[in-house]
Amino acid sequence: MLEPKVWQLTAGSAVLGLVLAAGAVALAGPWDSGQRKAERDWAAAQDGTGGAHHDGEGVGMPAPAPSAAGVLAELGVSATSLSAPADLPADLTSTLGPLLESPDLGPAPSASVVDVATGEQLFGQRADRPMAPASTIKIATAVAALSALGRDHRIPTTVVTADRGKGGDDKPDDKGEDPTEITLVGGGDATLDRGDLRSLAADTARALRDRGVHRVTVRFDVSLYSGPREHPIGPNDNIAPVTALMAGQGRLDDSAADTFGGPAPRSGDPAGDAADAFADLLRERGLKTSGAPAAARAPEDADRLAVTYSRPVSALVERMLTNSDNDIAESLVRQTAIEAGRPASFAGAQQAVQAELKKLKLPVDGALLRDGSGLNRHDRLTSGLLTALLARAADPERPELRPVLTGLPVAGFSGTLQGRYTDADATTGSGLIRAKTGTLTGVNSLAGTVVGPGGRLLAFAFLAEEAPAPDTAQRALDHLSAELVS
Repeated sequence: MLEPKVWQLTAGSAVLGLVLAAGAVALAGPWDSGQRKAERDWAAAQDGTGGAHHDGEGVGMPAPAPSAAGVLAELGVSATSLSAPADLPADLTSTLGPLLESPDLGPAPSASVVDVATGEQLFGQRADRPMAPASTIKIATAVAALSALGRDHRIPTTVVTADRGKGGDDKPDDKGEDPTEITLVGGGDATLDRGDLRSLAADTARALRDRGVHRVTVRFDVSLYSGPREHPIGPNDNIAPVTALMAGQGRLDDSAADTFGGPAPRSGDPAGDAADAFADLLRERGLKTSGAPAAARAPEDADRLAVTYSRPVSALVERMLTNSDNDIAESLVRQTAIEAGRPASFAGAQQAVQAELKKLKLPVDGALLRDGSGLNRHDRLTSGLLTALLARAADPERPELRPVLTGLPVAGFSGTLQGRYTDADATTGSGLIRAKTGTLTGVNSLAGTVVGPGGRLLAFAFLAEEAPAPDTAQRALDHLSAELVS
Protein backbone atom coordinates (compact mmCIF):
# COMPACT_ATOMS: atom_id res chain seq x y z
CA MET A 1 0.00 0.00 0.00
CA LEU A 2 1.09 3.61 -0.56
CA GLU A 3 1.88 5.58 2.61
CA PRO A 4 -0.85 8.18 3.38
CA LYS A 5 1.30 11.24 2.53
CA VAL A 6 2.46 9.67 -0.71
CA TRP A 7 -1.10 8.75 -1.55
CA GLN A 8 -2.25 12.32 -0.90
CA LEU A 9 0.55 13.71 -3.10
CA THR A 10 -0.33 11.28 -5.83
CA ALA A 11 -4.03 12.00 -5.65
CA GLY A 12 -3.49 15.76 -5.52
CA SER A 13 -1.14 15.63 -8.48
CA ALA A 14 -3.66 13.55 -10.39
CA VAL A 15 -6.47 16.03 -9.74
CA LEU A 16 -4.23 18.97 -10.68
CA GLY A 17 -3.20 17.08 -13.80
CA LEU A 18 -6.82 16.54 -14.77
CA VAL A 19 -7.61 20.23 -14.30
CA LEU A 20 -4.59 21.29 -16.36
CA ALA A 21 -5.40 18.72 -19.01
CA ALA A 22 -8.99 19.90 -19.23
CA GLY A 23 -7.81 23.49 -19.65
CA ALA A 24 -5.36 22.48 -22.35
CA VAL A 25 -8.03 20.61 -24.25
CA ALA A 26 -10.39 23.55 -23.98
CA LEU A 27 -7.74 25.88 -25.37
CA ALA A 28 -6.76 23.49 -28.12
CA GLY A 29 -10.30 23.05 -29.28
CA PRO A 30 -12.56 20.08 -29.85
CA TRP A 31 -11.51 16.59 -30.80
CA ASP A 32 -12.22 14.97 -34.12
CA SER A 33 -11.78 11.20 -34.46
CA GLY A 34 -9.29 11.04 -31.63
CA GLN A 35 -7.26 14.11 -32.63
CA ARG A 36 -7.61 17.69 -31.35
CA LYS A 37 -9.15 19.70 -34.16
CA ALA A 38 -6.61 22.52 -33.67
CA GLU A 39 -3.76 20.06 -34.15
CA ARG A 40 -5.42 18.48 -37.15
CA ASP A 41 -6.13 21.83 -38.83
CA TRP A 42 -2.55 23.00 -38.15
CA ALA A 43 -1.19 19.86 -39.76
CA ALA A 44 -3.53 20.12 -42.74
CA ALA A 45 -2.38 23.70 -43.37
CA GLN A 46 1.23 22.64 -43.85
CA ASP A 47 2.77 22.06 -47.28
CA GLY A 48 2.72 18.29 -47.53
CA THR A 49 5.60 16.56 -49.25
CA GLY A 50 5.35 13.37 -48.72
CA GLY A 51 -13.08 -3.09 -37.81
CA ALA A 52 -14.43 -5.69 -38.40
CA HIS A 53 -18.07 -5.76 -37.38
CA HIS A 54 -18.04 -2.73 -36.62
CA ASP A 55 6.85 21.93 -44.18
CA GLY A 56 5.46 25.10 -44.14
CA GLU A 57 8.18 27.90 -44.23
CA GLY A 58 8.15 30.25 -41.25
CA VAL A 59 5.89 27.99 -39.21
CA GLY A 60 7.50 26.49 -36.11
CA MET A 61 6.99 22.83 -35.40
CA PRO A 62 5.33 22.10 -32.04
CA ALA A 63 7.58 20.60 -29.40
CA PRO A 64 6.85 17.01 -28.44
CA ALA A 65 4.70 16.54 -25.37
CA PRO A 66 6.82 16.07 -22.26
CA SER A 67 7.18 12.54 -21.00
CA ALA A 68 5.76 11.53 -17.66
CA ALA A 69 9.25 11.04 -16.25
CA GLY A 70 10.30 14.55 -17.32
CA VAL A 71 7.27 16.15 -15.67
CA LEU A 72 7.74 14.23 -12.46
CA ALA A 73 11.43 15.20 -12.32
CA GLU A 74 10.51 18.90 -12.52
CA LEU A 75 8.14 18.33 -9.60
CA GLY A 76 10.90 16.66 -7.60
CA VAL A 77 9.19 13.29 -7.73
CA SER A 78 11.00 10.22 -9.01
CA ALA A 79 9.13 8.22 -11.62
CA THR A 80 10.22 5.02 -9.91
CA SER A 81 8.74 6.24 -6.62
CA LEU A 82 5.32 5.75 -8.21
CA SER A 83 5.99 2.14 -9.09
CA ALA A 84 3.11 -0.20 -8.73
CA PRO A 85 2.87 -1.62 -5.22
CA ALA A 86 4.93 -4.74 -4.62
CA ASP A 87 1.84 -6.88 -4.14
CA LEU A 88 0.12 -5.73 -7.34
CA PRO A 89 0.98 -8.83 -9.42
CA ALA A 90 -0.55 -11.07 -6.77
CA ASP A 91 -3.58 -8.80 -6.55
CA LEU A 92 -4.03 -9.04 -10.30
CA THR A 93 -3.74 -12.80 -10.18
CA SER A 94 -6.49 -13.07 -7.62
CA THR A 95 -8.63 -10.45 -9.39
CA LEU A 96 -8.18 -11.27 -13.06
CA GLY A 97 -7.61 -15.00 -12.76
CA PRO A 98 -11.20 -15.94 -11.86
CA LEU A 99 -12.64 -13.53 -14.44
CA LEU A 100 -10.57 -15.19 -17.18
CA GLU A 101 -12.25 -18.49 -16.31
CA SER A 102 -15.60 -17.14 -17.51
CA PRO A 103 -17.11 -19.40 -20.19
CA ASP A 104 -18.02 -16.21 -22.06
CA LEU A 105 -14.31 -15.94 -23.02
CA GLY A 106 -14.01 -19.41 -24.49
CA PRO A 107 -11.84 -22.24 -23.19
CA ALA A 108 -8.38 -20.61 -23.12
CA PRO A 109 -8.23 -16.80 -23.23
CA SER A 110 -4.91 -14.95 -23.22
CA ALA A 111 -4.04 -11.96 -21.06
CA SER A 112 -1.14 -9.57 -20.48
CA VAL A 113 -0.86 -6.53 -18.21
CA VAL A 114 2.33 -4.43 -18.34
CA ASP A 115 3.63 -1.43 -16.40
CA VAL A 116 4.28 0.99 -19.28
CA ALA A 117 6.97 2.97 -17.45
CA THR A 118 9.13 -0.06 -16.64
CA GLY A 119 8.02 -2.63 -19.20
CA GLU A 120 7.46 -5.13 -16.38
CA GLN A 121 4.74 -7.67 -16.97
CA LEU A 122 2.47 -7.53 -13.93
CA PHE A 123 0.16 -10.30 -15.05
CA GLY A 124 0.25 -12.86 -17.79
CA GLN A 125 -1.84 -15.83 -18.79
CA ARG A 126 -0.93 -17.55 -22.06
CA ALA A 127 0.64 -14.18 -22.93
CA ASP A 128 3.04 -15.80 -25.43
CA ARG A 129 0.36 -17.88 -27.16
CA PRO A 130 -0.38 -16.67 -30.71
CA MET A 131 -4.11 -16.14 -31.18
CA ALA A 132 -6.45 -14.45 -33.65
CA PRO A 133 -6.36 -10.76 -32.73
CA ALA A 134 -9.19 -9.49 -34.96
CA SER A 135 -9.03 -5.68 -35.18
CA THR A 136 -6.53 -5.27 -32.34
CA ILE A 137 -3.95 -6.05 -35.06
CA LYS A 138 -4.51 -2.43 -36.12
CA ILE A 139 -2.25 -1.46 -33.20
CA ALA A 140 0.61 -3.28 -34.96
CA THR A 141 -0.41 -1.66 -38.26
CA ALA A 142 -0.30 1.79 -36.62
CA VAL A 143 3.09 1.30 -34.93
CA ALA A 144 4.69 -0.03 -38.13
CA ALA A 145 3.28 2.77 -40.32
CA LEU A 146 4.29 5.58 -37.96
CA SER A 147 7.76 4.08 -37.46
CA ALA A 148 8.40 3.54 -41.17
CA LEU A 149 6.73 6.62 -42.65
CA GLY A 150 6.87 9.22 -39.87
CA ARG A 151 3.84 10.99 -38.49
CA ASP A 152 3.91 13.85 -41.07
CA HIS A 153 3.94 11.73 -44.24
CA ARG A 154 1.01 12.36 -46.61
CA ILE A 155 -0.30 10.15 -49.39
CA PRO A 156 -0.62 11.85 -52.81
CA THR A 157 -3.24 11.44 -55.49
CA THR A 158 -2.02 13.04 -58.73
CA VAL A 159 -3.12 13.95 -62.25
CA VAL A 160 -0.43 13.76 -64.94
CA THR A 161 -0.08 14.11 -68.72
CA ALA A 162 2.64 13.33 -71.26
CA ASP A 163 1.12 15.79 -73.75
CA ARG A 164 2.97 19.12 -73.47
CA GLY A 165 -0.08 21.06 -74.71
CA LYS A 166 -0.47 23.91 -77.18
CA GLY A 167 0.89 26.81 -75.12
CA GLY A 168 -1.07 29.24 -73.01
CA ASP A 169 -1.78 31.81 -75.79
CA ASP A 170 -3.06 29.35 -78.37
CA LYS A 171 -6.75 28.71 -77.84
CA PRO A 172 -8.08 27.11 -81.03
CA ASP A 173 -11.63 26.05 -81.65
CA ASP A 174 -11.77 22.62 -80.04
CA LYS A 175 -13.82 21.03 -82.84
CA GLY A 176 -10.73 19.65 -84.56
CA GLU A 177 -8.65 19.27 -81.45
CA ASP A 178 -7.21 15.87 -80.60
CA PRO A 179 -7.96 15.03 -76.98
CA THR A 180 -5.11 15.32 -74.53
CA GLU A 181 -4.65 12.18 -72.44
CA ILE A 182 -4.50 12.73 -68.71
CA THR A 183 -4.12 10.10 -66.01
CA LEU A 184 -5.51 10.08 -62.49
CA VAL A 185 -2.86 8.23 -60.47
CA GLY A 186 -3.86 6.53 -57.26
CA GLY A 187 -1.36 6.81 -54.41
CA GLY A 188 -3.26 4.64 -51.97
CA ASP A 189 -5.19 7.28 -49.99
CA ALA A 190 -8.15 5.39 -48.52
CA THR A 191 -9.63 8.65 -47.18
CA LEU A 192 -9.89 10.41 -50.57
CA ASP A 193 -13.41 11.80 -50.87
CA ARG A 194 -15.52 13.73 -53.36
CA GLY A 195 -14.32 17.05 -51.91
CA ASP A 196 -10.73 16.05 -52.62
CA LEU A 197 -11.68 15.00 -56.15
CA ARG A 198 -13.49 18.31 -56.70
CA SER A 199 -10.39 20.26 -55.65
CA LEU A 200 -8.20 18.05 -57.83
CA ALA A 201 -10.51 18.55 -60.81
CA ALA A 202 -10.48 22.35 -60.35
CA ASP A 203 -6.67 22.43 -60.26
CA THR A 204 -6.47 20.09 -63.25
CA ALA A 205 -8.90 22.16 -65.33
CA ARG A 206 -6.95 25.32 -64.53
CA ALA A 207 -3.65 23.70 -65.54
CA LEU A 208 -5.16 22.40 -68.80
CA ARG A 209 -6.65 25.78 -69.73
CA ASP A 210 -3.20 27.32 -69.19
CA ARG A 211 -1.94 24.83 -71.79
CA GLY A 212 -4.75 25.66 -74.19
CA VAL A 213 -6.39 22.26 -73.72
CA HIS A 214 -10.17 21.94 -73.88
CA ARG A 215 -10.70 18.26 -74.58
CA VAL A 216 -9.23 15.28 -72.71
CA THR A 217 -9.23 11.53 -72.50
CA VAL A 218 -9.20 10.38 -68.89
CA ARG A 219 -7.22 7.36 -67.76
CA PHE A 220 -6.65 6.05 -64.24
CA ASP A 221 -3.59 4.26 -62.86
CA VAL A 222 -3.83 1.80 -59.97
CA SER A 223 -0.52 0.05 -60.64
CA LEU A 224 0.99 1.09 -57.29
CA TYR A 225 -0.62 -1.94 -55.69
CA SER A 226 -0.03 -5.52 -56.75
CA GLY A 227 -1.53 -8.88 -55.94
CA PRO A 228 -5.20 -9.63 -55.27
CA ARG A 229 -7.61 -6.73 -54.92
CA GLU A 230 -10.09 -8.72 -52.91
CA HIS A 231 -9.45 -9.36 -49.26
CA PRO A 232 -9.38 -13.11 -48.51
CA ILE A 233 -12.81 -12.82 -46.86
CA GLY A 234 -14.22 -11.91 -50.28
CA PRO A 235 -16.74 -9.15 -51.05
CA ASN A 236 -17.82 -7.75 -47.73
CA ASP A 237 -19.50 -4.64 -46.35
CA ASN A 238 -16.59 -4.19 -43.92
CA ILE A 239 -13.99 -3.46 -46.61
CA ALA A 240 -13.78 -2.28 -50.22
CA PRO A 241 -11.59 -4.01 -52.82
CA VAL A 242 -8.06 -3.00 -51.89
CA THR A 243 -6.97 -0.64 -54.64
CA ALA A 244 -4.64 2.38 -54.90
CA LEU A 245 -7.53 4.61 -55.98
CA MET A 246 -10.94 4.99 -54.40
CA ALA A 247 -13.25 7.78 -53.32
CA GLY A 248 -15.45 7.54 -50.25
CA GLN A 249 -13.98 4.08 -49.67
CA GLY A 250 -16.21 2.77 -52.43
CA ARG A 251 -19.26 3.16 -50.17
CA LEU A 252 -22.58 3.04 -51.96
CA ASP A 253 -24.66 4.64 -49.20
CA ASP A 254 -24.68 8.00 -47.40
CA SER A 255 -21.90 6.97 -45.01
CA ALA A 256 -19.38 8.17 -47.63
CA ALA A 257 -20.54 11.73 -46.88
CA ASP A 258 -20.07 11.21 -43.14
CA THR A 259 -17.08 10.05 -41.14
CA PHE A 260 -16.03 6.68 -42.46
CA GLY A 261 -16.03 3.56 -40.39
CA GLY A 262 -18.42 0.69 -40.00
CA PRO A 263 -19.99 -1.62 -42.57
CA ALA A 264 -21.66 -0.35 -45.74
CA PRO A 265 -22.40 -1.72 -49.22
CA ARG A 266 -19.27 -1.37 -51.36
CA SER A 267 -18.57 -0.94 -55.06
CA GLY A 268 -16.89 -3.77 -56.90
CA ASP A 269 -14.82 -1.22 -58.85
CA PRO A 270 -14.00 1.73 -56.57
CA ALA A 271 -11.10 2.91 -58.82
CA GLY A 272 -13.32 3.06 -61.91
CA ASP A 273 -16.03 4.83 -59.95
CA ALA A 274 -13.55 7.43 -58.66
CA ALA A 275 -12.29 8.05 -62.23
CA ASP A 276 -15.88 8.44 -63.49
CA ALA A 277 -16.62 10.97 -60.73
CA PHE A 278 -13.40 12.84 -61.58
CA ALA A 279 -14.37 13.00 -65.28
CA ASP A 280 -17.80 14.37 -64.32
CA LEU A 281 -16.16 17.09 -62.24
CA LEU A 282 -13.90 18.04 -65.17
CA ARG A 283 -16.97 18.41 -67.40
CA GLU A 284 -18.58 20.66 -64.77
CA ARG A 285 -15.53 22.91 -65.23
CA GLY A 286 -16.03 23.20 -69.01
CA LEU A 287 -13.71 20.47 -70.25
CA LYS A 288 -14.88 17.95 -72.83
CA THR A 289 -14.03 14.31 -72.32
CA SER A 290 -13.60 11.66 -74.95
CA GLY A 291 -15.08 8.32 -73.96
CA ALA A 292 -15.25 6.73 -70.54
CA PRO A 293 -12.19 6.61 -68.27
CA ALA A 294 -10.11 3.47 -68.68
CA ALA A 295 -7.35 1.85 -66.65
CA ALA A 296 -3.80 2.52 -67.94
CA ARG A 297 -0.33 3.09 -66.55
CA ALA A 298 0.77 6.72 -66.49
CA PRO A 299 3.62 7.52 -68.91
CA GLU A 300 7.00 7.60 -67.19
CA ASP A 301 7.83 11.05 -68.57
CA ALA A 302 4.50 12.58 -67.59
CA ASP A 303 4.16 16.11 -66.23
CA ARG A 304 2.17 16.62 -63.05
CA LEU A 305 -0.90 18.80 -63.54
CA ALA A 306 -2.38 18.66 -60.04
CA VAL A 307 -2.05 16.85 -56.73
CA THR A 308 -4.01 16.44 -53.53
CA TYR A 309 -2.63 14.97 -50.32
CA SER A 310 -4.16 12.98 -47.53
CA ARG A 311 -3.97 14.20 -43.99
CA PRO A 312 -0.76 13.21 -42.16
CA VAL A 313 -0.26 9.59 -41.22
CA SER A 314 -0.69 10.58 -37.56
CA ALA A 315 -4.28 11.63 -38.29
CA LEU A 316 -4.92 8.56 -40.44
CA VAL A 317 -3.73 6.31 -37.62
CA GLU A 318 -5.99 8.02 -35.10
CA ARG A 319 -8.97 7.74 -37.41
CA MET A 320 -8.22 4.10 -38.16
CA LEU A 321 -8.02 3.18 -34.48
CA THR A 322 -10.99 5.21 -33.28
CA ASN A 323 -13.35 3.91 -35.96
CA SER A 324 -11.64 0.55 -36.57
CA ASP A 325 -11.38 1.53 -40.24
CA ASN A 326 -10.36 -1.48 -42.31
CA ASP A 327 -9.74 0.45 -45.56
CA ILE A 328 -7.28 2.84 -43.88
CA ALA A 329 -5.58 -0.13 -42.22
CA GLU A 330 -4.93 -1.88 -45.54
CA SER A 331 -3.74 1.40 -47.05
CA LEU A 332 -1.26 2.00 -44.20
CA VAL A 333 0.35 -1.44 -44.39
CA ARG A 334 0.84 -0.98 -48.14
CA GLN A 335 2.41 2.44 -47.58
CA THR A 336 4.74 0.71 -45.12
CA ALA A 337 5.61 -1.88 -47.78
CA ILE A 338 6.29 0.81 -50.41
CA GLU A 339 8.60 2.64 -47.98
CA ALA A 340 10.47 -0.62 -47.43
CA GLY A 341 10.82 -1.28 -51.18
CA ARG A 342 8.50 -4.29 -51.05
CA PRO A 343 5.46 -5.04 -53.22
CA ALA A 344 2.33 -3.22 -52.11
CA SER A 345 0.36 -6.44 -51.72
CA PHE A 346 -1.01 -8.49 -48.86
CA ALA A 347 2.20 -10.57 -48.81
CA GLY A 348 4.54 -7.59 -49.22
CA ALA A 349 2.73 -5.69 -46.48
CA GLN A 350 3.01 -8.65 -44.10
CA GLN A 351 6.77 -8.83 -44.66
CA ALA A 352 7.21 -5.06 -44.27
CA VAL A 353 5.21 -4.76 -41.06
CA GLN A 354 6.90 -7.77 -39.47
CA ALA A 355 10.36 -6.37 -40.40
CA GLU A 356 9.48 -2.93 -38.99
CA LEU A 357 8.34 -4.42 -35.69
CA LYS A 358 11.56 -6.43 -35.48
CA LYS A 359 13.54 -3.19 -35.96
CA LEU A 360 11.71 -1.86 -32.90
CA LYS A 361 12.87 -4.97 -30.98
CA LEU A 362 9.34 -6.14 -30.32
CA PRO A 363 8.52 -9.81 -29.51
CA VAL A 364 7.19 -10.94 -32.88
CA ASP A 365 7.83 -14.67 -32.50
CA GLY A 366 4.74 -16.55 -33.64
CA ALA A 367 3.12 -13.46 -35.13
CA LEU A 368 1.38 -13.74 -38.51
CA LEU A 369 0.14 -10.48 -40.00
CA ARG A 370 -1.74 -11.60 -43.08
CA ASP A 371 -3.47 -8.25 -43.41
CA GLY A 372 -3.51 -4.83 -41.74
CA SER A 373 -7.14 -4.83 -40.67
CA GLY A 374 -7.55 -8.05 -38.72
CA LEU A 375 -10.32 -9.40 -40.92
CA ASN A 376 -8.16 -12.39 -41.86
CA ARG A 377 -8.87 -15.23 -39.46
CA HIS A 378 -5.33 -16.57 -40.03
CA ASP A 379 -3.76 -13.51 -38.38
CA ARG A 380 -1.94 -14.34 -35.16
CA LEU A 381 -0.60 -12.09 -32.39
CA THR A 382 0.14 -12.64 -28.73
CA SER A 383 -1.31 -10.54 -25.93
CA GLY A 384 2.32 -9.98 -24.88
CA LEU A 385 3.11 -8.41 -28.26
CA LEU A 386 0.07 -6.15 -28.04
CA THR A 387 1.09 -4.79 -24.62
CA ALA A 388 4.68 -4.39 -25.88
CA LEU A 389 3.37 -2.37 -28.83
CA LEU A 390 1.38 -0.10 -26.53
CA ALA A 391 4.34 0.35 -24.18
CA ARG A 392 6.61 1.22 -27.11
CA ALA A 393 4.06 3.80 -28.28
CA ALA A 394 4.35 5.46 -24.85
CA ASP A 395 8.16 5.44 -24.90
CA PRO A 396 9.49 9.03 -24.40
CA GLU A 397 12.17 8.19 -26.99
CA ARG A 398 9.48 7.40 -29.60
CA PRO A 399 7.22 10.50 -29.75
CA GLU A 400 6.34 9.70 -33.37
CA LEU A 401 4.36 6.72 -32.10
CA ARG A 402 2.13 8.69 -29.72
CA PRO A 403 -0.91 8.74 -32.07
CA VAL A 404 -1.27 5.03 -31.35
CA LEU A 405 -2.35 5.96 -27.84
CA THR A 406 -4.32 9.11 -28.63
CA GLY A 407 -6.26 7.31 -31.34
CA LEU A 408 -7.60 4.58 -29.08
CA PRO A 409 -11.35 4.86 -28.42
CA VAL A 410 -12.41 6.09 -24.96
CA ALA A 411 -14.57 3.69 -23.01
CA GLY A 412 -18.23 4.71 -23.11
CA PHE A 413 -17.50 7.85 -25.16
CA SER A 414 -15.95 7.41 -28.60
CA GLY A 415 -15.46 5.15 -31.57
CA THR A 416 -16.05 1.46 -31.14
CA LEU A 417 -16.24 1.81 -27.34
CA GLN A 418 -18.98 4.41 -27.37
CA GLY A 419 -21.72 1.97 -26.40
CA ARG A 420 -19.71 -0.18 -24.01
CA TYR A 421 -18.86 -0.17 -20.30
CA THR A 422 -22.49 0.27 -19.32
CA ASP A 423 -22.86 -2.77 -17.04
CA ALA A 424 -22.50 -2.28 -13.28
CA ASP A 425 -19.30 -4.31 -13.11
CA ALA A 426 -17.62 -2.25 -15.86
CA THR A 427 -18.84 1.34 -15.38
CA THR A 428 -15.71 2.22 -13.36
CA GLY A 429 -13.81 1.98 -16.65
CA SER A 430 -16.04 4.45 -18.50
CA GLY A 431 -14.05 7.51 -19.54
CA LEU A 432 -10.84 6.13 -18.02
CA ILE A 433 -9.93 3.29 -20.34
CA ARG A 434 -8.69 3.74 -23.90
CA ALA A 435 -8.65 0.55 -25.94
CA LYS A 436 -8.86 -1.04 -29.38
CA THR A 437 -11.60 -3.56 -29.85
CA GLY A 438 -11.60 -6.66 -32.01
CA THR A 439 -14.52 -8.79 -33.13
CA LEU A 440 -14.88 -11.69 -35.53
CA THR A 441 -17.24 -14.61 -35.25
CA GLY A 442 -16.05 -16.47 -32.14
CA VAL A 443 -13.15 -14.05 -31.64
CA ASN A 444 -13.20 -11.13 -29.22
CA SER A 445 -10.29 -8.97 -28.11
CA LEU A 446 -9.49 -5.76 -26.26
CA ALA A 447 -6.11 -4.00 -25.90
CA GLY A 448 -5.39 -0.57 -24.48
CA THR A 449 -4.24 1.55 -21.55
CA VAL A 450 -5.52 2.57 -18.14
CA VAL A 451 -4.13 4.31 -15.04
CA GLY A 452 -3.91 1.57 -12.44
CA PRO A 453 -3.14 1.35 -8.73
CA GLY A 454 -0.18 3.50 -7.72
CA GLY A 455 -0.95 5.98 -10.49
CA ARG A 456 1.00 4.02 -13.07
CA LEU A 457 -0.04 3.72 -16.70
CA LEU A 458 -0.80 0.10 -17.51
CA ALA A 459 -1.08 -1.53 -20.90
CA PHE A 460 -3.38 -4.53 -21.15
CA ALA A 461 -4.46 -7.02 -23.78
CA PHE A 462 -7.07 -9.76 -23.60
CA LEU A 463 -7.69 -12.23 -26.45
CA ALA A 464 -10.52 -14.76 -26.57
CA GLU A 465 -11.27 -17.48 -29.12
CA GLU A 466 -14.26 -19.78 -29.40
CA ALA A 467 -16.33 -17.29 -27.45
CA PRO A 468 -19.97 -18.44 -27.56
CA ALA A 469 -21.50 -14.98 -28.15
CA PRO A 470 -20.03 -11.55 -28.97
CA ASP A 471 -22.18 -9.53 -26.54
CA THR A 472 -21.35 -11.58 -23.47
CA ALA A 473 -17.68 -11.81 -24.48
CA GLN A 474 -17.49 -8.03 -24.82
CA ARG A 475 -19.06 -7.53 -21.41
CA ALA A 476 -16.55 -9.97 -19.91
CA LEU A 477 -13.66 -8.07 -21.54
CA ASP A 478 -15.03 -4.76 -20.29
CA HIS A 479 -15.23 -6.18 -16.77
CA LEU A 480 -11.64 -7.45 -16.95
CA SER A 481 -10.22 -4.10 -18.03
CA ALA A 482 -12.39 -2.17 -15.53
CA GLU A 483 -10.73 -4.15 -12.74
CA LEU A 484 -7.47 -2.39 -13.59
CA VAL A 485 -8.82 1.08 -12.85
CA SER A 486 -7.17 2.68 -9.83
